[in-house]
Amino acid sequence: MTGRLTTYILDTTQGCPAANLGVELWILDPRVESQTQLLVTHTNDRGTTDEPLIMEPELETGTYELIFLVGDYFRHQGVVLDKPPFLTEIPIRFGMADTAAHYHIALLISPWAYSVSKG
Repeated sequence: MTGRLTTYILDTTQGCPAANLGVELWILDPRVESQTQLLVTHTNDRGTTDEPLIMEPELETGTYELIFLVGDYFRHQGVVLDKPPFLTEIPIRFGMADTAAHYHIALLISPWAYSVSKG
């Protein structure tokens, strides 16, 4: 199995995949309190990305963070949001210990709540 990181985002307010939602991937180095942005992308019509977010050989053991740009997504969907919106970005910080494993981050979103799981 090739190690990789993928995601799936479901918009629970509309009951459909969250298409064209911005996603950032960062790797963190807690020893020096730094972070490096690895990727900026958007989801496709299926609520996933066209390619894995990262895969071997670039995948390394460590702490990562996905940032989902939900405020922009809901604004583009025509959802009337508070000013400021309740949720603008959803950061999910997680560790990847096995570079040969498939890590899949599933995210359910609404303008007021979210739920995340490792699929």
